[in-house]
Amino acid sequence: MIEFLSTHHLIGLFIGLCTFLIIGLFHPITIKAYYYWGTRCWWLFFLLGIVGVVLSVLVAEVVWSALLGVFSFSSFWTIKELFEQEERVKKGWFPKNPNRKYPF
Repeated sequence: MIEFLSTHHLIGLFIGLCTFLIIGLFHPITIKAYYYWGTRCWWLFFLLGIVGVVLSVLVAEVVWSALLGVFSFSSFWTIKELFEQEERVKKGWFPKNPNRKYPF
């Protein structure tokens, strides 16, 4: 597949599309993670980010290494978004989970 993309000069578009999809996937994951677990799950995204960084360094293929880098830093960004999601729930922009207790 990489050979096809390289031959037709589509690697940049492929990385751009995958980056768009990865970031787009993390948006609902952040909302659901906060709804069910609150900010307590930040360490899971930290671990995913660390694993992504390590794999990005170990993978020799540039395309997959770049996508692992996008994945890992999207995981790190999600930590920040979890805490911002808490603020959005406080303001009433997103629903509270009725099965959880909130510190606010």
